[in-house]
Amino acid sequence: MSSLQAPHLVIGSGPAGLAAVQTLLKADAEVLWLDNQAQAGGQIWRGGPAAQDAQARRLAPVLPQLLASPRLRFLPGHMAVGTTPEGGILAQDMSGGRLKQLRGDKTLLALGARELHVPVPGWDLPGVTGAGGLQALVKGGWPVEGKRVMLAGSGPLLLATAKTLQEAGAILGGIIELRALQDLTLFASRLNLAQWRQALALRWQLRRVPYRIGVQVVRVLGQSRVEGVRLSDGLREWDEPCEALGLGFGLLPNSELAAMLGCDTGPDGRIVVDDGLLSSRPGVYAAGECTGIGGMGKAWIEGQLAALSMLGKDIPGALTRAHAGALAFSQRLARHFGPTPAQWARCTPEVRVCRCEGVRLRELQPHPGWREAKLQTRCGMGACQGRICGPISQQLLGWPEAHPQRGVRFPLQPLPIASLLDER
Repeated sequence: MSSLQAPHLVIGSGPAGLAAVQTLLKADAEVLWLDNQAQAGGQIWRGGPAAQDAQARRLAPVLPQLLASPRLRFLPGHMAVGTTPEGGILAQDMSGGRLKQLRGDKTLLALGARELHVPVPGWDLPGVTGAGGLQALVKGGWPVEGKRVMLAGSGPLLLATAKTLQEAGAILGGIIELRALQDLTLFASRLNLAQWRQALALRWQLRRVPYRIGVQVVRVLGQSRVEGVRLSDGLREWDEPCEALGLGFGLLPNSELAAMLGCDTGPDGRIVVDDGLLSSRPGVYAAGECTGIGGMGKAWIEGQLAALSMLGKDIPGALTRAHAGALAFSQRLARHFGPTPAQWARCTPEVRVCRCEGVRLRELQPHPGWREAKLQTRCGMGACQGRICGPISQQLLGWPEAHPQRGVRFPLQPLPIASLLDER
């Protein structure tokens, strides 16, 4: 097993990781940086910043300069899969290479987030994805031109995905927001000027797309693949045809690696950090969506703040104030968006909770916990390793074992047997 070490190790190349690396290199620090994708940018700037939003395009000329720095070692296509007893990181070269052992005197976890899924009858049909997953597919080149697509769920991610789909030539049948007008009004009333401008610009671009508020997803329609979605506003039900459906109910912090390192996590899965973004483990910092869902702005601010803390430098007052505003935005996001109890109730006993292994809710209900269900049904043993069905089971069945801080084991992601045999 090869080993690499640097004073500063940064895991993740989304906005938080990018901001941190840029700040560290400006201070002439040595950095070891890895990400599981082939290019820096994370999920939000998938395929590289140049192809994305205006802020990302401003960063596009900066990225080659960062990567060319002699003080940076960038490992694209490397996935963090575990830890060492000494607190190092085990990373798998996804091109088929061997495991690497990485260590930094100080480590920054910029792990991002994944989607929260809320099952409804038919959600396992081909053509149904998470809203964020659909956006990532389109950014990766999946053709949607001329296809009728529906988006349903809750939160700003629906609008961001709609923008990506529209630019790719999809026919948007509608954006279905679960939350009521009161929630949206209260959320909008606290936006700052820049956020208002961004929201209005996005809504103007999507002005021809039907936008319905206070509407639940009842079921997904179709036989061998999705053909439509049944919706309800509480008074009536109706069907909307579609060839693809994106269901998005929010995001969950990626904190499994932090839990494996021994960092404290909150009940919502976020990594617990102090004002300087230091976790409960000395020398391990965290920034971005893994410390709480708050969008690109929060991630960019926290990347800078964490890097300055790692360097032992004073935090400018302006950055502290910006961070306070980003945290307040994060709290409002959690308060006014996301699934409601009524939407969770749409998960009937026949609904598949574990899509990887095809396990239905009724098969899980007799079991007292996650371990027993795994042994009897294989729930959580598929490709996602419980990242989708774990939070669902926690919500529907109250299994404490499904909490991401518990039962985290090597490897965090499926590995080729060959990479494990190499380490005999």
